[in-house]
Amino acid sequence: MSLITPPATTLDIRVVPNASRNQVVGWHAGALKVKVQAPPEGGRANEAVVEVLAETLGVPERAIVILRGATARNKQVSVTGLTLAQIQDKIP
Repeated sequence: MSLITPPATTLDIRVVPNASRNQVVGWHAGALKVKVQAPPEGGRANEAVVEVLAETLGVPERAIVILRGATARNKQVSVTGLTLAQIQDKIP
């Protein structure tokens, strides 16, 4: 019995905390720009990034994991369940 592993895609993102609203802005210089209202204290901006990405991409929050940059604006995230092409279709 073989298990099928869903695709996992690694994305570079640029986070703008303390924005006027939560939104995925689009692709800029090879990274996905994400604005969140939350401040960067106590991991609140990271939580908001996961929520915004999950909602935008139509995946559960557990499918998005911050791999690098937990305390920086430039982060690397893993998205399970979507290929890069599928993500680019959802975020032009």
